[in-house]
Amino acid sequence: NIMLLSVSVWWGNASDITPETRDLFHLISALIALPTLAYSGQPFYLSAFRAIRKRSVNMDVPIAIGITLAVAMSLFQTFQHAEHAYFDSAVMLIFFLLTGRYLEQNMRRRTRAQAVNLASLRADSARRIRPDGSVVEVPVSAIDPGDRVAVAAGERIAVDGVVASGTSEVDCSMVTGETMPMKVEAGDMVYAGTLNLSGPLTVTVTAAAKGMLIDEVQKLLDNAYAAKTGRVALADKAASLYAPLVHTAAALTFLGWLLAGAGWEQSLVIAIAVLIITCPCALGLAIPAVQVVSSGAMFRAGLLLNAGDAIERLAEVDTVVFDKTGTLTLPSPLADAAMLTERAKGIAGHLARASRHPLAASLQALAAGPAPEGLRETPGGGVSGTLDGVEVRLGSADFCGVSVAARQAAEAGHAGDSLVWLRTGDEIAAIPVRQHMRPDAAETVAALRARGLVIEILSGDRAPAVAEIASALGVDDWQAGVTPQAKIARIEALKAEGRRVLMVGDGLNDAPALAAAHVSLSPVTAAHISQAAADGVFLGNALRPVVEAHALARKARGLMGGNLWLAVIYNTLAVPIAIAGFVTPLIAALAMSGSSVLVTLNALRARRA
Repeated sequence: NIMLLSVSVWWGNASDITPETRDLFHLISALIALPTLAYSGQPFYLSAFRAIRKRSVNMDVPIAIGITLAVAMSLFQTFQHAEHAYFDSAVMLIFFLLTGRYLEQNMRRRTRAQAVNLASLRADSARRIRPDGSVVEVPVSAIDPGDRVAVAAGERIAVDGVVASGTSEVDCSMVTGETMPMKVEAGDMVYAGTLNLSGPLTVTVTAAAKGMLIDEVQKLLDNAYAAKTGRVALADKAASLYAPLVHTAAALTFLGWLLAGAGWEQSLVIAIAVLIITCPCALGLAIPAVQVVSSGAMFRAGLLLNAGDAIERLAEVDTVVFDKTGTLTLPSPLADAAMLTERAKGIAGHLARASRHPLAASLQALAAGPAPEGLRETPGGGVSGTLDGVEVRLGSADFCGVSVAARQAAEAGHAGDSLVWLRTGDEIAAIPVRQHMRPDAAETVAALRARGLVIEILSGDRAPAVAEIASALGVDDWQAGVTPQAKIARIEALKAEGRRVLMVGDGLNDAPALAAAHVSLSPVTAAHISQAAADGVFLGNALRPVVEAHALARKARGLMGGNLWLAVIYNTLAVPIAIAGFVTPLIAALAMSGSSVLVTLNALRARRA
C-alpha cells in the first residue's frame, strides 16, 4: 500500500499533482509507516537497546537509528510541504530484514523441536519380569541394567539390551538405516526406539533411562549443533566497526562545522545528512534481499529452506555425502509381483492387508477378487487363511514350507532383495521386495559431479545393498554399516581436510551428521528429527532440487558479494560529499533510498541460476 502511494507521488511530481494531494498522500504514508515502525520495528529497537545496555554494538544499532531518522526526516519533509518523503524506504527495509530474521528463527524453532522428535521414540514404561516370573509395568526410570523386560509383538522397545529368549524381526531403520527388518534371536542386541514386529521377546537390560543409543544420538546432535551455531554473525562483526565509525563521523562533522563558524542548526542539519546518507539500508538489505529472492526461487525448484544463512553455506560446498536408504532410494520398498498371475496377486494383496509387517505394505495395493477367510497372523512367520477350501499363506520361506533348494535358487536370482513367499495350495512363488533408486538419482549425481563436487555414500545398510547402488551411480567412495558416530567422524575428517560438506540424509541415524555438516538437506519423507536437524527439505520423489539449489546458491553468493560492494562504493562516494556540506538531508534521503533500490534490483537477479 505504501509503495502505491509513493509511486503515485513520484508520477505526480513528474506531471501535475497538486501540493495538497501530495501532502495528503505523504500523511497517509506516515499513518502506515509509524505503526509499522512501532510494531514491526520492535525486534531491531529491543536488540539495539539490549546491545547498548551491555555497552556493545550490533547491526541493529545503526539499523534502528537509520530507520528512525528516515521516518523522522520524512515527517519533517511532509510538514514542510516538500516534494519527497521516504516512508517507503524505511518500511521496505523493515520488511526485508524481518524476512531474513524469520528464516533464522525458523531454523532455531526446528532445532528446539529435535528434543520432542527424539522423545517420541522413547517409551515411558516397560514390562519388567520379576524373579517369580510375574510381569509388572513400571516407568523406564525404575529399570536398572540386568533387569529383564518383556516386549510384545508390535511394541516399541523401551531399553537397550540383549535378547534373552524369543525370535522376532525388528524394524531398525530409524536407528541404523537398515532397509529391511532385522531378524533377532537370543544373544542379539536390540535398541530403544526400534519396533518389535513379529514375535514376543525377553530382553536383558544393558541401559534404560540413561546411556542408551538414543541418548548418544541426542548428545552427538547437541554437540554438532552447538559447533554450527557458535559462529558470530558476519553482520554483527561488521557492525562492531561500522556503527562506531559512522556515529563518530557524524559527531566530528557537527563539531567541525560548529568550530568553523556555522550555526548549531546548520551543523546539526549537515550531521543528520551524514547519518541519513550512511544509514545501513543498502548494507542491511544486501544479504536479506538476496536471501528472500533466492529462497523463493529454491521453493519453486522444490526445496524449502529452514536456515537463513543456508544459502551462503550451500554455495561453499565442494563435497556431497549421501545416505542411501530413503535418500538415494525411494522411502518405501516396492514389490515386484510381475511373475504372479492376477489371481495370485489378488490373494497376496488380501493376505498382506492382514499383516503389520513393513514389507506387507508393498503388496497391499494388489488386493483384488475374493478375499481368503479365517485370516490369522503367526508372529515371525506370516499370514494364513483359506480360499475355496485351499490353504493360502504369505510370509517367510519356513512359514510357507519352501524347500531348501527352492529357497537357494530364488535367493541366487535375487541377490540384495528381500523375498516374501506366497503359497496357494501346492503352488509356491517368491516375490522380491527391494528399495528402488529415485528416478533421477543417477542424473543428479552426474550433474553434481559435473559442477566439480566430490560424491560419497555413507549408509547404515548392508554392504551388498550399498554396493549395488554405488555401482549404479558410479560412486567409488562408499561405506556400509556406518553408525551415527562413524558418520560424524567421517564428516569431521573431511572438515579437517578443508572440505565443505553437504550432507543429504533422512534417518534418525543421519541427524547428528546433518547437524555437523557445513550444510545439510533432507527429503520431505525423512524422520522429523532429521528434518529438524537439516538446513533445508526437498519436496517430492526427485533429487533434482539438490542440484538446482546448489546452482541458485552459487548465483546468490555472487549477488550478495556484489550488493555488499555496491553498499561500500555508495558509502565511499557519498560520505565525503555529505561531510563537506554539499548534501542536504533531502538529497541524503534520496541517495539512501536510491542505494536501497539499486541493491534490491540487483537481488532480483537471484530468481534464476
